[in-house]
Amino acid sequence: MSAFLDPSHLINTFGLVGIMAVLFAECGLLIGFFLPGDSLLFTAGLLAAGGLIAPLWVLLVFLPVAAIAGNLVGWWIGRTAGPAVFQRPDSRLFKAEHVERARAFFERNGARTILLARFVAVVRSFATVMAGVARMDFRRFALHSALGGILWASGITVLGYWLGHVAVVRDHVELFILGIVALSLVPVVIEGLRGRRTAVG
Repeated sequence: MSAFLDPSHLINTFGLVGIMAVLFAECGLLIGFFLPGDSLLFTAGLLAAGGLIAPLWVLLVFLPVAAIAGNLVGWWIGRTAGPAVFQRPDSRLFKAEHVERARAFFERNGARTILLARFVAVVRSFATVMAGVARMDFRRFALHSALGGILWASGITVLGYWLGHVAVVRDHVELFILGIVALSLVPVVIEGLRGRRTAVG
């Protein structure tokens, strides 16, 4: 795994500010879709349980704020830049298939997308910008964004914190971090297979 995508390396190197920056970028900037938000939150909870990072209450205040702020900026980008955001040619980081995946998710779930997309890697990076492009009512968007940000950021962090007090997890932290990284990639794989099956069909 690249050191830049290793949650333990990111936390040890950049601390709480680094975690917040990653969450902000993943939730609001199109270039942040590849960042390890889920595993970063889980790892932060694990480390908080061992007293190796800021106390849990600090994480539960600042991490949701970073995620919600990212969403609001993402909406503004979409609202300001409009459809041109999604008409860029493919590059190493920007793929049209990611846009179509988010668009399909958005159409299936409507306004709930902003809440549900929090828990789907890649989609959460594009759905918020798409909401701005679609001129989704800002107050409605902000409400769903805040609820989703709190549930996602706090929920995964608390799960990591709780498991950090379990002996077998505490004694094998690195293995569990690798496991959560693998699990966080499952939605990406599922969406990718679904998109490929749709294209073939």
